[in-house]
Amino acid sequence: MNFIEKANTILWNYILIFGLLGTGIFLSIKLKFPQFKRFRYAIKSMFISMRENKDDTEGISSFQALTTAVAAQVGTGNIVGVATAIAAGGPGAAFWMMLSAFFGMSTIFTEAVLAQKYREKKDGALVGGPAYYMKNGVGSNALSIFFAIVCILASMVVGIMVQSNSIANSVSSAFDVPIKMVTLALVIIVFMILIGGIKRISNFAQRIVPLMATFYIIGSIVILIMFRSNILYAIKNIFIGAFNPKAIGGGALGITISSTLRYGLARGLFSNEAGMGSTPHSHAVAIVEHPAKQGFVAMVGVFISTFIICMSTVIVNLVTKSYDPTVPAEIMIKSDVLMTQRAFVMSFGHFGEVLISICLSLFALTTIVGWYYFAESNVRFLIETRKKTLYLFKLLVIILMAIGAIMTSDYIWEFADFFMGLMAIPNILALIILSDDAKEILNDYDSKNF
Repeated sequence: MNFIEKANTILWNYILIFGLLGTGIFLSIKLKFPQFKRFRYAIKSMFISMRENKDDTEGISSFQALTTAVAAQVGTGNIVGVATAIAAGGPGAAFWMMLSAFFGMSTIFTEAVLAQKYREKKDGALVGGPAYYMKNGVGSNALSIFFAIVCILASMVVGIMVQSNSIANSVSSAFDVPIKMVTLALVIIVFMILIGGIKRISNFAQRIVPLMATFYIIGSIVILIMFRSNILYAIKNIFIGAFNPKAIGGGALGITISSTLRYGLARGLFSNEAGMGSTPHSHAVAIVEHPAKQGFVAMVGVFISTFIICMSTVIVNLVTKSYDPTVPAEIMIKSDVLMTQRAFVMSFGHFGEVLISICLSLFALTTIVGWYYFAESNVRFLIETRKKTLYLFKLLVIILMAIGAIMTSDYIWEFADFFMGLMAIPNILALIILSDDAKEILNDYDSKNF
């Protein structure tokens, strides 16, 4: 753990703060800010794709690709991870989360179009992702193999163990059910989804993701109405805390601008995954008229994940004053899992605890399913897979879910930050190297007047 903590300090305080923001800014300028100019069309494309019902054996529809991506993006990072960010970095961390998400929309556009361009067909089905554009675009086998291995390891921690831990603790607390029983139920549900492959995963995501997002957003809006007199207080704390965290009460004395940046960016990445190289796996297999169309739709995923759901969590914690700036950060961070739950309890009583537990469980469940698919894509990249191999891999996922449910959450989050950082580095390099390809695809889209 000492090694992981030191490595995270180097990764997030010195390398990725500049790498992720810098890449997002670079791509935004190069692509002429598609998050401004194309966002209206991106929303329109998403609604059009919702009505599509492609029955294609090679891939999935644009909307199914988006919901599979959002299934992975919208997980415990949007509830527990955001609480961790403001506990360790203060309310100002939310500002850096939003800023990273804004520039991240250009990053995720680039990831999606490159995944479309450099995808391959295996066993009659489309498959793609960063490992493929590193191999076929950058021309580096070493970089692609390193990414594929790290992505598989990250999926075990970020996508499986973090999520099962959050589900087990939340459901056990809300419904007074033993963690072992929660874990058993989770294992059965996930296994039934995974054995159906990408078709069942995408169909599951298409149905559950819009429902769970709506459920949580409505609950958050009701809380904002109930505590509307504190909304200006919350917004003020976000902007003051971003540049002067020590100004927000005694507890913030342990918070520096460095930690505010570090946790804002780290949890921002965890929430929307722009630049990390996870969501391109689903966007790669979307059946669309032009790669740029899927890039536009991919931007919507970042908007939903960070600007809507994450900011709902931040504002809810601040307006209810569930986040207490008089409590030292080192103490506050140990109760981060309960912070958002406490905000909902303050608003709705015991029903609030049940509500947040259901939302968290749905978020985490879809993340497990989405990240499993990302991992499987990289397993297929590394080795010639047979049904037996994939069944063994699914068994490993189930075992790690059970282990994650009983682990200490502090350890899991440290490992999650570590593997996300390792994934992001080779992906950032590939995005910069192939940025001309992304610009060429966008120009080609414009020239064809779609």
